[in-house]
Amino acid sequence: MGVLAPSILSADFSRLGEQVQLISNAGAGLVHIDVMDGHFVPNISFGAPVMKSLNGWNTSPYDVHLMIENPDQYIGDFVTEKTEYIVVHQEACRHLHRTIQNIKSHGVKAGVSLNPATPVSSLECILGELDLVLVMSVNPGFGGQKFIPQTLEKIKELDALRKEKGYTYQIEIDGGVSLDNVKLIRDAGCDIFVAGSAVFGAEDIAQRVKDFNALIG
Repeated sequence: MGVLAPSILSADFSRLGEQVQLISNAGAGLVHIDVMDGHFVPNISFGAPVMKSLNGWNTSPYDVHLMIENPDQYIGDFVTEKTEYIVVHQEACRHLHRTIQNIKSHGVKAGVSLNPATPVSSLECILGELDLVLVMSVNPGFGGQKFIPQTLEKIKELDALRKEKGYTYQIEIDGGVSLDNVKLIRDAGCDIFVAGSAVFGAEDIAQRVKDFNALIG
């Protein structure tokens, strides 16, 4: 069963709590929290206070994607009763194993994200420790970019590796996901689908969530 994780980066921030509750009630399995620092990626989004402001709303669990330098310094800030995953970038972590252990020490599932130019082989020594691998299908930093088709091969590679080795990580995709390509991504072996403008840009957001779920279920 696939899981839809709409990215609040594309939400209407003047109605953020309302829209996050809307997608959750419509069947979004996770709420994707894109955190950008203006250093690791060329944009600034928001920090832990914005995420924590959603705690009072009836929302699905948080899938926190830290597109930041020095993530160890901030991991604890993003741990709440609603945080299911905290995902860091392989490219931002000098001591990746230690960072993964840091996340898990907070009782949260740990994931690692790979930029489009970073190979799956860079995670070879740590895949068995991971709960999630996030494949970036655009270059991180901005919403609304086009899907990079070559990233489908990474999903297939990760799916084959977990079957061969008995790993239990989930495979997530982020960037350019739409109703037109989500079934193709699912068939490659993906489990969790991040969609931003494809969900929040719809005239009927709740119906768009249901349309995605019908294709990934």
